[in-house]
Amino acid sequence: MSLSSSRPVSQPRFMQQKIMAYWFYRFASIIYDTCNKLVYTEEMRDESLEELDLNDRNLVVVDVGGGTGFTTTGVVKHVDAKNVTILDQSPHQLAKAKKKKQLKDCTIIEGDAENLPFPTDYADRYVSGGSIEYWPDPQRGIRESYRVLKKGGKACMIGPVYPTSWVSRFFADIWMLFPKEQDYIEWFQKAGFQDIKLKRVGPRWFRGARRHGLIIGCCVTGVKPESGDSPLQLVTKLEDLKKPTSRNPLKFLWGYTLGWIGGWYFIFVPIYMWIKDKIYPSGMQI
Repeated sequence: MSLSSSRPVSQPRFMQQKIMAYWFYRFASIIYDTCNKLVYTEEMRDESLEELDLNDRNLVVVDVGGGTGFTTTGVVKHVDAKNVTILDQSPHQLAKAKKKKQLKDCTIIEGDAENLPFPTDYADRYVSGGSIEYWPDPQRGIRESYRVLKKGGKACMIGPVYPTSWVSRFFADIWMLFPKEQDYIEWFQKAGFQDIKLKRVGPRWFRGARRHGLIIGCCVTGVKPESGDSPLQLVTKLEDLKKPTSRNPLKFLWGYTLGWIGGWYFIFVPIYMWIKDKIYPSGMQI
């Protein structure tokens, strides 16, 4: 498996596979809400959700790849929880969401971001925070976001951005998908969205530094201009969780181990940046 700064999005990283992500969160769910605070703060979440225009408590909202419900807890500040659905492929992550009092009236279901169990023209708003990096086919997932929205509905994708530092690029390509900002724009355009906007976000202790990439680095929004399915036609989906592409246990274990190594690198990076923020003078680029 080639690892390079020019590696195309179409070549999945180790954790950018449904079966890998499933087992990753089988254990990561135990510490997820604690570690997640290093890279996806409440301030970043709320700043991103401002772009979604949650201006009516009766809006129908789907949170795709909602995991433990961190993004959803921001949504239900503005929308009645009974109108909100959380979907994730990981039962271990959803078990955490079900324990949160703010989400007790939400609908919580297992499902696939690339094959959503909602009818066309179903929701007013679609949000996905910290999930696209695990999708084998991000274009398909964004196409699905278009399909399930009503005319005039809005999608918001909150996700990572690709590093410029060669060391961080290496570990990013081991772990999961870190798209370039232009990738997001092109995926939204191809799916049929209009009024597409990208907003940069990040932990405040990074002071705007982006060379190491960010596990949550931007939010991208788009508006569905017409009712119906996306104009983009795609071939049959590539991976089904119940029918993984590889059943070789040694190959799986090798990739799974390398994926965890990449993940731990991106736990240490925000800690490193937090320490630099405490040491370097205020206002200085770090």
